[in-house]
Amino acid sequence: METWVLSRHDIAEIVTAVGRDALMVRVIDRLAEGFAEIGRGDRELSPPRGGFERTEPVPGIFEWMPHRDPGDSITLKTVGYSPGNPGHFGLPTIIGTVARYDDSTGALTALMDGVLLTAIRTGAASAVASRLLALPGSRTLGLIGAGAQAVTQLHALSLVFPLERVLVWDTDPAHRESFARRAAFTGLAVECADPAAIAAEADIITTATAVPVGCGPVLPEGSYREHLHVNAVGADLVGKTELPLSLLRRAFVTADHPEQAHREGECQQLAAHLTGPGLTRLVAEPALAHEHRGALTVFDSTGFAFEDALAMEVFLEAAAEHGLGRRLQIEHHPADALDPYALHSLPVAAPVGH
Repeated sequence: METWVLSRHDIAEIVTAVGRDALMVRVIDRLAEGFAEIGRGDRELSPPRGGFERTEPVPGIFEWMPHRDPGDSITLKTVGYSPGNPGHFGLPTIIGTVARYDDSTGALTALMDGVLLTAIRTGAASAVASRLLALPGSRTLGLIGAGAQAVTQLHALSLVFPLERVLVWDTDPAHRESFARRAAFTGLAVECADPAAIAAEADIITTATAVPVGCGPVLPEGSYREHLHVNAVGADLVGKTELPLSLLRRAFVTADHPEQAHREGECQQLAAHLTGPGLTRLVAEPALAHEHRGALTVFDSTGFAFEDALAMEVFLEAAAEHGLGRRLQIEHHPADALDPYALHSLPVAAPVGH
């Protein structure tokens, strides 16, 4: 039994061969199909994620996110969220790997990076939700939080809406000022604007910040456009929220994973009866979402492992199309399954100097 490993070189080759836009569209379409299957009861929703929270040496969390397709596979993403990474270590805030196992044997069948996959599938999920709830002619996008997640949020939304203006804010001036360069591939004009201007002018807003627990909201209370749609991406801890309660109480709110969202998303601010049907049901029954277009709507995106499983499928399919990845014998499968010391014979090493 071999494990198909996609290295960071393979991921780069996939992006180059397929193209950023085509890869994102594939993930958007795959998520929409998969969400509809869950909404119809044809597939199972992933369990909520679990993890450890740490305060030292660098505050953050480490989580595991499992999904099972009975009779086929189990996908497990392990992911570290460390807001101090960029400043302290020059590393992404989110680092992770995604592994796939055979559901019958438990054997590790595939392994790949989770950094780009997480960014792409999170942007794709916002595109799926926004396509259902936001006005189709939305032209102004506001981004509060201009880190790595903001790049793929803009990218995904630019592929499903006729965007013309992008208004950006971040408390870190370097993030704010570098965003136009990082997003230049979209061809869209980027303007720095404060949160109050974003709240007043945007048709769609995405919040994706590292605001500490108890320090929100990052989107101010005030008058919004009556048709505003908000993708709330950054809430991922108990007590960490980005949106004002007054907005949530006025809005139609849906979540990708309702149980998880009520524990650690924006929905933790609301009683269960104050939120609408989950996103998977809305994708399966679009009329339920479309009746809220033109009014204030919120997508509470906490991210769950089914999204990772679907995005991994897209990457593996692309790798197969272009002959990428390596097959490695990572697991020890003894010659005698009942004897762990029954090692397979190893090739004789060549003498030093030959």
